[in-house]
Amino acid sequence: MELRLYDTLTKEKRNFAPIDPANVRMYVCGPTVYDFAHIGNARPVIVFDVLFRLLRHLYGEAHVKYVRNITDVDDKINDRAARDYPGLPLNEAIRRVTEQTERQFHDDVDALGCLRPTVEPRATEHIGEMCSIIEKLVAGGFAYVEQDHVLFSPSAMNAANGVLPRYGALANRSLDEMIAGARVDVAPYKRDATDFVLWKPSKPGEPSWPSPAGISTPGRPGWHIECSAMSWKHLGETFDIHGGGIDLVFPHHENEVAQSCCAFHTSRMAQTWMHNGFLQVEGEKMSKSLGNFITIRELLATDKFGGRSWDGATLRLAMLKTHYRQPIDWTADALHEAEKAIFDWSDFTKDATPARCDEVIAALTDDLNTPKMIAELHALRRAGKADELRGAMQLLGINPVVRAPVDLDATAKSLIEARTAARANKDWKESDRIRDELAAMGVVLKDGKDADGKPVTTWEIAR
Repeated sequence: MELRLYDTLTKEKRNFAPIDPANVRMYVCGPTVYDFAHIGNARPVIVFDVLFRLLRHLYGEAHVKYVRNITDVDDKINDRAARDYPGLPLNEAIRRVTEQTERQFHDDVDALGCLRPTVEPRATEHIGEMCSIIEKLVAGGFAYVEQDHVLFSPSAMNAANGVLPRYGALANRSLDEMIAGARVDVAPYKRDATDFVLWKPSKPGEPSWPSPAGISTPGRPGWHIECSAMSWKHLGETFDIHGGGIDLVFPHHENEVAQSCCAFHTSRMAQTWMHNGFLQVEGEKMSKSLGNFITIRELLATDKFGGRSWDGATLRLAMLKTHYRQPIDWTADALHEAEKAIFDWSDFTKDATPARCDEVIAALTDDLNTPKMIAELHALRRAGKADELRGAMQLLGINPVVRAPVDLDATAKSLIEARTAARANKDWKESDRIRDELAAMGVVLKDGKDADGKPVTTWEIAR
């Protein structure tokens, strides 16, 4: 099957043709490790995990390399370390914060059914590569040194001849539009408003490294240069797919393109750029001020959202119900619906042998059409194809959820028997009354037909 993916740069869905089918390469921006990841952070993790699984299915596990970085140098990390460990030297406090937060992140995304990336580089382990790129940019006239800072000049990039792309092409903006629409730092060391920092001097006590470009003062990297360096180190100058949230298109990904293309004199950094849409909670933007800010850990282990905790498979399926490029509204109703499907599929496939399902794969090869994919999963259930359904769940990382057996008390059993008798006598009023009484007790009834077409009623405990 031919894979088609939407490219943010060209604004079109195109056939995916890897540079080297024996070495398919993907980079996705990972977490900044200073606090628990929130549910918005989970969306790209899940989306690109599904893509990683699909690529492995299409090209072979040994032929796909997925890199997702860890940002472990950042002002937010410094602030958290100073707050949580005031009695420790800052560098030691930073190490404790980043190691703990990285463990928390892995525990949370493991629970969501996500595979670990092939490589998970830390920014602080790639300072040498960052300095090397910065040296190339200064030597090429794309960056300059001022007051112990190194800054990139988008104007210099756009003035250059050759294969270089236009700065602003990914975000589809001109320099003037970017100045007008962005919060631009005003600083005396900048030549132009759109110039951005590649390297800056460290404050006393902050993490620092020997500076590039002849600067004698120790410093630390800017945010954007980190991903250019790590993708170069592990995937090369040009690779197949770069992914992340839509909020990263500008300035982060735009600046990555600028740095990498100017350093290596290439027309593309990634052949395909993919971005997932925003997430809101119950119809509102997620924010701490609204009280609807929710972490993955809180969804998994507390009753903060929907009055109860949720298993990772339910969270994963709920996330995939919306196409990755569209905004998603995170609701308790959607979680209940996803959970109901997971329980049903898990029960139905418990004795199945996983088999290939071409319909599900076909949906995914159409730009990760997960709504169509889920429709195909429901169709497999209706058609009684347990082996294919279990195989599709396995491919998608949807782990079966086994419900603990629940015994009904004598009263509930008696009511179910009475309702069965009422239905047999076509006493629908009494049948409905008993159903409502059971519902109030937390017992949910489901009427259907067995394989011979005879009426049958099943029950489950409401969660």
